[in-house]
Amino acid sequence: MGKLKLGLQLGYWGAGPPPDAAALALEAENLGYDSIWTAEAYGSDALTPLAWWGAATSRVRLGTALCQLSARTPTAMAMAAMTMDHLSGGRFTLGLGVSGPQVVEGWYGQPFPKPLARTREYVSIVRQVLARKAPVTNDGPHYPLPYPGGMGLGKPLKSIVHPLRADIPIVLGAEGPKNVALAAEIADGWFPIFFSPPTWASSKRPSTRASPGPAPGVRRRTSR
Repeated sequence: MGKLKLGLQLGYWGAGPPPDAAALALEAENLGYDSIWTAEAYGSDALTPLAWWGAATSRVRLGTALCQLSARTPTAMAMAAMTMDHLSGGRFTLGLGVSGPQVVEGWYGQPFPKPLARTREYVSIVRQVLARKAPVTNDGPHYPLPYPGGMGLGKPLKSIVHPLRADIPIVLGAEGPKNVALAAEIADGWFPIFFSPPTWASSKRPSTRASPGPAPGVRRRTSR
């Protein structure tokens, strides 16, 4: 049986930053917590507070729970993940999610089509950047790389930064059978939002070749 690990969820801000967040992060590390998590909605972002408060720690893992796909292109997200992982000494975990139509359309001004297909493309591109084996390309309809129009000068590129880890854990926020099955297939962990264990146990699980996935932030893959 696995050992229980505790995480501190600092969430996203209300009208302003919580005054005791830095002290809470440091105390969580002192108490032996496994991880600290931040979030974003349509106000504060997830990455800046995590870097600011996480800078006072040295051991606890730092994760986003979660970063919204529509807030950043996949390559921008991978850049942030690499940067956070270097600055934290390999303690970063990347939590991702599609959010919902209200935020995606109302805040980011983007359409909300085919969230599962977009998530699959997004994660694939992030993993390409982190692997740094070749220039990054994607022929999918949601995040084509290089851009198929414009001046025609765009060529596939490879990150000039060498990732500290090619296998930064990626955790997906997912609800609904198909989305949970996708998380089990392509991610290293799952944020089970609105999840009821008794209901799950008594219902028919989604048909998938993989299990619903490990606990949030827990790595499943052993090789890439």
